[in-house]
Amino acid sequence: MNRREFLGAAGAALAGMSTGLAQSFDQQKVRRVGLIGSGWYGKADILRLIQVAPVEVVSLCDVDRRMLAEAAEIVASRQKSRKKPRTYTDYREMLKEKDLDIVEVATPDHWHALAMIAAVQSGADVYVQKPISVDVREGQAMLAAARKYNRVVQVGTQRRSTPHLIEARDNIIREGKLGRIGFVEIYCYYHMRATENPPDTAPPDYLDYEMWTGPAPMRPYNALVHPRRWRAFMEYGNGIVGDMCIHMFDMVRWMMDLGWPKRISSEGGILVQKNSKANITDTQTAVFDYDDVKIVWQHRTWGEPPDPKYQWGATFYGEKGTLKASVYSYDFTSTEKGVAPIHRDVKYEFEQYPEDRTEKDLERHVAPAIRVHMRNFLAAIDSRSKPVADIEQGYISTTSCILANLALQTGRTLAWDPVKQEVIGDDEANRLLARPYRSPWVHPEPKSV
Repeated sequence: MNRREFLGAAGAALAGMSTGLAQSFDQQKVRRVGLIGSGWYGKADILRLIQVAPVEVVSLCDVDRRMLAEAAEIVASRQKSRKKPRTYTDYREMLKEKDLDIVEVATPDHWHALAMIAAVQSGADVYVQKPISVDVREGQAMLAAARKYNRVVQVGTQRRSTPHLIEARDNIIREGKLGRIGFVEIYCYYHMRATENPPDTAPPDYLDYEMWTGPAPMRPYNALVHPRRWRAFMEYGNGIVGDMCIHMFDMVRWMMDLGWPKRISSEGGILVQKNSKANITDTQTAVFDYDDVKIVWQHRTWGEPPDPKYQWGATFYGEKGTLKASVYSYDFTSTEKGVAPIHRDVKYEFEQYPEDRTEKDLERHVAPAIRVHMRNFLAAIDSRSKPVADIEQGYISTTSCILANLALQTGRTLAWDPVKQEVIGDDEANRLLARPYRSPWVHPEPKSV
């Protein structure tokens, strides 16, 4: 064992000890991996998987041929075999091979459902990015498909695998240092909403824009659509609530062992940044009501954050103290005399994984969490058990965020029935649980997967 292998093994062991998650998986088995969506986060995830397991990435799929070719080169340079993966521009052709153990779905949100369902039907276990779907019925069909085909599905809500956040859950919340928690603020104050208004143009010749659009409404192509900036449009996702709130809401549910909220309400709109082509809100609040606990979301894409250290995070208010938690750190302060404050920062792993320092576009502070999340996924595959971010947990968090947007759209508080899986006493809201699909794509239903 050389120095780097030793450090990597030691880092993996420490991560397993510190997280309390099941990390034991067959480290000799070479698993065949395919990636659908080879852009920003697809590469970040797959390259972390290569770091922690002897996988062979054999297939890549993307409708952007230039992005696809670049991803194939990067993967070949990083995996042990140095082999270049096969490339596809249609995920259905890739899955026809039926030779993949694992498939990651890292497309824009409007493509998650169809690709994930097809992947489990092909016999693969799946890592799907969050949010799992753009509408509620999609999510129901995805959960049904995972269970029907007995596939392990991990959702990319990797706050559940972030070491310092696991410590905060175990040592602060579960140890009772906050006392009873009655109120949690979750928030994002990043200036992340597109503010430009570029002209519509013809799509670039290397992009199959028809396939990129898929089941979503067809919009004229412009520079805000691709790559990465499609989140500016509700046609492809659920705005900043669907993108950023889901992470923090899911984190709070996990840390506090919460299931479905009883009621959801929301207010907001485009209040300040009115000149952009983007159609997502620049200001929005949402209340996830658990009776004895209120979780309140807020985002603003303009102005200053209340706390520059915590621009995207959660603040737990308990009778005995306060906990602030983010991807970068956590801070605990107590109202009781003699109890010292506690501060922790994210721990980078550059010694074990020096490539993290130079990898293009990598969120370096998130890399350790992705590695733990991948180890947990592999352990669940080996034991045929539910991973820490099982598809059902992803469905609850995703649906709750979608319902927040529907509450804003309808102007009503929505009460959710977790047994019937519908909004109580609101026919209009229930009709909005499924978005229309553009022909020839067919919306998946739980009974038909």
